[in-house]
Amino acid sequence: MKDENYTIKDIARMAGVSAGTVDRVLHNRGNVSASSREKVQSVLDKINYLPNMFAIGLAAKKRYRIVCLIPYYIMYDYWYSVAQGIEKAARELQPFNVETVFLYYKHADRASYREACEQLLADKPDAVLIAPNFEEETLELTTGLDADAVPYAFIDFNMEQMHASCYIGQDSRMSGYVAAKILMQRYEPGQELVVFLSDQKNSPAEIQMRRRMEGFMEYVNERFGHLTVYDVVFRKEDTDGNKLILDDFFSAHPHAMLGAVFNSRVYQVAGYLHEVGRRLKGLLGYDLLQKNVDYLRSGEVSCLIGQRPGLQGYLGVKALCDMVVFKKQVEPVKYMPIDILIKETIDYYFEFE
Repeated sequence: MKDENYTIKDIARMAGVSAGTVDRVLHNRGNVSASSREKVQSVLDKINYLPNMFAIGLAAKKRYRIVCLIPYYIMYDYWYSVAQGIEKAARELQPFNVETVFLYYKHADRASYREACEQLLADKPDAVLIAPNFEEETLELTTGLDADAVPYAFIDFNMEQMHASCYIGQDSRMSGYVAAKILMQRYEPGQELVVFLSDQKNSPAEIQMRRRMEGFMEYVNERFGHLTVYDVVFRKEDTDGNKLILDDFFSAHPHAMLGAVFNSRVYQVAGYLHEVGRRLKGLLGYDLLQKNVDYLRSGEVSCLIGQRPGLQGYLGVKALCDMVVFKKQVEPVKYMPIDILIKETIDYYFEFE
């Protein structure tokens, strides 16, 4: 049903309560019994009631502050896209007295993350958007937010035990499962598989990468239990050392023709393959970084899986605004599509307007 023609009196009649009760529910003013609130909310849900948002924004005396805790980023990388989505939402929410600010930390740097979490708790925001990193520090942060009754949302990956108001991102394990299903369509008898991992794969900050790999290997073990699978571990930011690692690996394993990278750095493998004039039958990676996309177009990368980082940031801020400003319930989990991009489709892809 549409709500355009429903007045407060109409809603009160449908719910069997007074107009004053409906008004208090809509503006979260208290002094409403649980049963009356349930009756009103049931009607609001049935008619898909939407408040006059601009009237609320103009009338509101309170200013709201949403803090977004994300890693530092460089132009056009994954977190740059997240920040673009956040800023898009922030522009739309300005009329409602909502201020959106950033608080940054160094990805996979425990001390930096801890410092940012402590600063955030001292800041006393109205709501928080979190790209969680280390589990222990995140638990301390969310415990403090819970104690202060500050709603928070997770993006990128979910730490389910902390009960965020909502999570917006991919199902990491399922994305890994789908990645294997796509890649293994290229398998031919006699071929071997190599998975490229970070030397920080066991870091508490790399939970998402591990979940992807678990889903990936679940599919491989279900369908290709006989397959030989190798691990190649990269050293972070050590280009020369990684080249030597790849030289040694491919010299010793000429039948390794399928490869998967579970973070944003498939361009490292693709760049090496391009330099030495070698191609795998299939190489899959994550995220639409420009370097990844370039290698997808040139053929060194067979497939990229996108997770709409900009949309995650956008929807995360909008969900928090719905909760703290408009007093609306939000979905506890909003999974992003598992976007599968190949050379022939990449030029037609866009995340959101």
